[in-house]
Amino acid sequence: MRKLLKSKKALSPVVAAIILIAVTVAVSIAVAAWMGSLTIGFMETSELTVNDMEFVTGTPNTITLDLTNTGTSSVTISMVKVNGETASFSGTATLAPAGTTTLTVSEAWVAGNKYSINMFATDGTLIGSHTATA
Repeated sequence: MRKLLKSKKALSPVVAAIILIAVTVAVSIAVAAWMGSLTIGFMETSELTVNDMEFVTGTPNTITLDLTNTGTSSVTISMVKVNGETASFSGTATLAPAGTTTLTVSEAWVAGNKYSINMFATDGTLIGSHTATA
């Protein structure tokens, strides 16, 4: 019986430490993935995509924007800037998720010039931008 007890071998401390570290890392990755999937529903985004930007000749010249709300929450456009300057606009300013609208921006544009349009929400965050040449 004494010979049987002496011949038993145990795990070395190094192997045991490596196994414990591997289990800890695996559990922490699983918990992080689970927490990430829980919080993704609470994070709403506000983003506008410009589908088309058309320069319309008239009195005055205008820029027509075809917009889609590609975010997950409703968005209200409070300010439009053309090349860094605030411009007046008309059209539906509030869009539901996946909603579309046409926005008309009053701007004296010149053919051949590049124009960058930025749209801002009521809290001042940038919600969409587009650049095109007239």
